[in-house]
Amino acid sequence: MRARWASARESFWFLPTALGVSAMVLAQLLVAFDRLLVSKGLTDLPLLDQLSASGGRAILTAIAGSVLTVAATSFSITISVMATTSSAYGPRLVRNFMADRANQLVLAVFTSTFLYSLVVLLSVRDQQDGDSAFVPTVAVHVAVILAVLNVAFLVFFIHHIALSVQVTTLQTSVRNELVRVVGQVYEDTEGRGAAVPSAEDGRVVESDGAGYVQYVDVAALRRAAKSADSVVTVLAGPGDHVAGEPLARVVGVADDDVDSAVRGAVTLGSARTPTQDVRFAVQQLTEMAVRALSPGTNDPYTAASAFDGLAAGLCRAVQAAPVARGCLDDEGELRVVMPWPGVELLIDDVLVAVRTYALGSPVALHAAIGLVERMEDCAERVTVRSVLSEQVRELRGAYDATEPLDADAQPVRARLDAVSAKLAVV
Repeated sequence: MRARWASARESFWFLPTALGVSAMVLAQLLVAFDRLLVSKGLTDLPLLDQLSASGGRAILTAIAGSVLTVAATSFSITISVMATTSSAYGPRLVRNFMADRANQLVLAVFTSTFLYSLVVLLSVRDQQDGDSAFVPTVAVHVAVILAVLNVAFLVFFIHHIALSVQVTTLQTSVRNELVRVVGQVYEDTEGRGAAVPSAEDGRVVESDGAGYVQYVDVAALRRAAKSADSVVTVLAGPGDHVAGEPLARVVGVADDDVDSAVRGAVTLGSARTPTQDVRFAVQQLTEMAVRALSPGTNDPYTAASAFDGLAAGLCRAVQAAPVARGCLDDEGELRVVMPWPGVELLIDDVLVAVRTYALGSPVALHAAIGLVERMEDCAERVTVRSVLSEQVRELRGAYDATEPLDADAQPVRARLDAVSAKLAVV
């Protein structure tokens, strides 16, 4: 349920739908209020001008038509920006534009104003309509206020969309996602403990669909496992792709409810998301660096800032204790084992990309070495320092193999040797 709620919140339809329905309800309520005022003879209200039926219709028609036109134009610009960003920084960043609450709110305000004006317009009557003349004065004035508000939102939207296409804004958004998921996976240890892999003779629960694992509801699995006195070992973690393949292994009393709970707790989707997938969160910033270093872009400073952004999440992960994969119930009994990736795997993902793509760019390479130096300052565990040391040795060997110019090579080699010497001290 949480994953579906997050998916709805990241869509362009949810907030506009919610506000659109609210706007239509508000229109009906205000029209009813206007009818009540007319029935009580309270038609001469302060600050509200009396309107003829033709005047009210003209105002509402102008508002509805102009707002819908502005909404269509504005979001055609948004789609164009999304396409440009997709080609420049990576198609997976389109998700960030769709999840941007400001973009959703602007679309919701435009469409809600249109629906509000349309509903109010239906209630306007004159003598030629066969009924007594009726103009919902309060509702029409509220429509004017909404139109003024729409102008403010349009100005805000132009500013926001110009700001959001800047690479620093994109990197900040992705960096914040990385920090959040690192805190969830590596720092939130409540209800966790040591994990013992389930026996090989446990029964396997296979997926009933295909896609990437986007979210695993650990709490639901824990409740189901406790009720059946079982242990569930999740085999396909966030970011893994399955297609009728094993999702989990269950050891304990055979219970169909547990099997269905496993399938219900694992949300599959067509794409990876950083909701629980910490490797994907790291991959997004790494991809921005890699694309910036491509010959067609050749923007080493964007790559350097991407490596700086990675430090915000990776240093926190390096400082944390070894990831606790076991999930305990209230009595401290092991119920769920999650395949959370170790921080060593994240380090490998980033530094393999560095020695594959960044060796020819001194600016990006120095930023990557700075990332290693910052992780070295935070790393206390022997396993983490060992992985960093091995990656630095491989980076030094790959760099020497490129035969760089001496003017560029000396500072790089000196920094690599210095950080390698520090990593040798445990």
